[in-house]
Amino acid sequence: MKPSHESPTETIVISGKKEPIQQILLNDSNFSGSEFRNGYAERVSFQMVALPKLSFQCADLHGARFNDINFSGTRINDANLSDLEICNAQLGGAYIHNIGLPPEGHPAYEEGKSQRPLRFENCDLNGSTLSDCRLDGVSIRGCSMKDMTIDGIPVEQLLAAYRQARGGSGIE
Repeated sequence: MKPSHESPTETIVISGKKEPIQQILLNDSNFSGSEFRNGYAERVSFQMVALPKLSFQCADLHGARFNDINFSGTRINDANLSDLEICNAQLGGAYIHNIGLPPEGHPAYEEGKSQRPLRFENCDLNGSTLSDCRLDGVSIRGCSMKDMTIDGIPVEQLLAAYRQARGGSGIE
């Protein structure tokens, strides 16, 4: 547990303190390499701190709030992100995959359960790719679809052919 600078280290061990009366205040301190194990830390606050390579494993973070943060390079695995809201975020280069309920054979799989719908609003998905996705019942409304294709066919051409076949300009 040695800080990144070369000054001597001090190890402070707090163990067996389960009552909610202990509070730790670190101010203008370097606590690099610290570990927190098997504890309870409700309403802990980190303000104006650098936490690169922070790691949470088997953690309950429900109700957590992150504001004005740099999450670049972050990886979230085996997580329940139900009701997650991401707002005013840059996701350029993001790789979102294997999203949905756990598959059959997974310990958290539940027979007959169905995925609740996702909602995307006011998103710039320009140049993005959706591959091998289940899009049953998806609704696309009021979106720019210039140069968008489905299985290599331009959507604007598909819509024009549909409208022509229906004998009108509107979609029913």
